Amino acid sequence: MCSFTVPPAVLQLFLLLFLASPATACTEQEKRNLLQFLAGLSSDGGLATSWCNNGADCCEWEGISCNGDGAVTGVSLESKGLEGPISPFLTNLTSLLHINLSHNSLSGGLPAELMFSRSIIVLDVSFSRLNGPLPELPSLVTTDRPLQVLNISSNQFGSEFPSATWKVMKNLIALNTSNNSFSGHIPSSLCVSSPSLALLDLSYNQLSGDIPNTLGNCSKLKVLKAGNNHLSGILPVEIFHATSLEYLSFPNNGGLQGELDGAHIVKLSSLLILDLGGNSFSGAIPESIGQLRRLEELHLGSNNMSGELPSTMSNCTNLKTIDLKINNLTGDLGKQFDCTAVVSQPFPW
Repeated sequence: MCSFTVPPAVLQLFLLLFLASPATACTEQEKRNLLQFLAGLSSDGGLATSWCNNGADCCEWEGISCNGDGAVTGVSLESKGLEGPISPFLTNLTSLLHINLSHNSLSGGLPAELMFSRSIIVLDVSFSRLNGPLPELPSLVTTDRPLQVLNISSNQFGSEFPSATWKVMKNLIALNTSNNSFSGHIPSSLCVSSPSLALLDLSYNQLSGDIPNTLGNCSKLKVLKAGNNHLSGILPVEIFHATSLEYLSFPNNGGLQGELDGAHIVKLSSLLILDLGGNSFSGAIPESIGQLRRLEELHLGSNNMSGELPSTMSNCTNLKTIDLKINNLTGDLGKQFDCTAVVSQPFPW
């Protein structure tokens, strides 16, 4: 009897293709919900024609993915020229896991049904024209929601940044609300409610007040950005308890002040980028900065800092960008670094 061995790579490819291909076509109800979403748009960018040409099975439609039961699990329609409001009919797709509607010209608000869905784990509506307030937590929603990634950056959202909304977002890993017009304070409940948060980007808004010390509770936080707002007060020492931080950025807030705490900054041993430029920080650059061996960018320009540059900066051998301009610092960087390896800014001390 003839026998042969299937190479592992071929077997893996077969399994991937088998698992990715739905065993059955999508149901009429799934198809109807997608078409109702499409009908709610003022312009579909030709998507209706594309879908029509791909037959009756919506699992074969452009941007649509399904599971083995023919249930829609993904809607990926980024950069399709879509215009108009987002229909909440999408939430009738009860197996839906991922939505990407980014880089379109969508308008109106973000339906609360999408944010508080019982199935959606990734929701990306960035780079569009959505406006109004972000949905507040509905009173009927009391159990945790599965949402892990929420990207609403580069829209026209405004009003006060919600606080209660995050109480049911305990699975949240990434939250990007940058480039909008949110006002109010950074919610102190964010890291308490979402302990797995790894990325928090609140930059380019109109947020004010102090930086909440509860952000230090985010033990998995790697990226924390809140630059170009109206924040004030000091940088709370609790921030340095988030020892997984790789990117700490609060530039151009103006009202942030105080001195860099050398005893605490060393706790951020994974830090790659430190950007506190354009504020009112004072005092000297701490000697312990030299213990941040992974540091690649240091932005402290346009503050009120003074004193001698610490010789320990030469220990930061990965530094590629140093911006210390418009301070009262003294010293010679050229003695500490190979200037061909460092993209340095002018230093009018």
